Amino acid sequence: MTNALHARGPVPDRSSPAHPVLVGCSHGTDDVQGRAAVRSILTGAAAARPELDVREAFVDVQQPEVANVVADALDGDSSGAVVVPLLLSTGFHVRVDIAAAVDQPGATAASPLGPDPRLVDILVDRLHEAEVGPDDLVVLAAAGSTDPAAALAVEAVAAGLADRITQPVTIGYGAGAEPRVPAAVAAARTDLPAGGRVVVASYLLAPGYFHDRVLEAGADVVTAPLAPDDRLVQIVLDRYDEAT
Repeated sequence: MTNALHARGPVPDRSSPAHPVLVGCSHGTDDVQGRAAVRSILTGAAAARPELDVREAFVDVQQPEVANVVADALDGDSSGAVVVPLLLSTGFHVRVDIAAAVDQPGATAASPLGPDPRLVDILVDRLHEAEVGPDDLVVLAAAGSTDPAAALAVEAVAAGLADRITQPVTIGYGAGAEPRVPAAVAAARTDLPAGGRVVVASYLLAPGYFHDRVLEAGADVVTAPLAPDDRLVQIVLDRYDEAT
């Protein structure tokens, strides 16, 4: 199977001892900018750690599927495979799709990217880029999941963000949990001081379906997604190292 990442990025150093293949697994998207943003994380990981064989995989929309990438990695001369979920919290894809893909000797799954203080750092930077003001109200927009652990992870990030900024922070979800982003935006608007704005902080990895829905949710300002950002690269490498 052709490794598309290595076709465009650094080739791993085969002279070094074998390491488990780093399989970066994202949801997948039809959005061209979203694909480039996610790919930038893995390209950065490959550049930072040239001794690693870094491959991309998906649970939906795009190919190759994570199970096939893991199987291909285990068939090679690597010392195993570590799937790093390029997802911000646990949920169905982590607990079912990725768990099934690593349910074999030599394969393991790392933790999702969030929660992590560095994600809060990125959110703060995105809000500064949006020139959030003292009278603005912030809605943290997450993709959402029916998994209670995912909600706890988002709440931890929201609490971390509230500690870093002076504006109040509430949460809205794209799916799987309540309140949905449009409802959270509408609720914030009822409490908005004169001259203030409702600013949505996109707790989303990349442009795509959910970010498009956030843009339609009625906020005055919507920040850019988290990727691309070098801090995401370091989180991925840290999750890989923790799993190995």
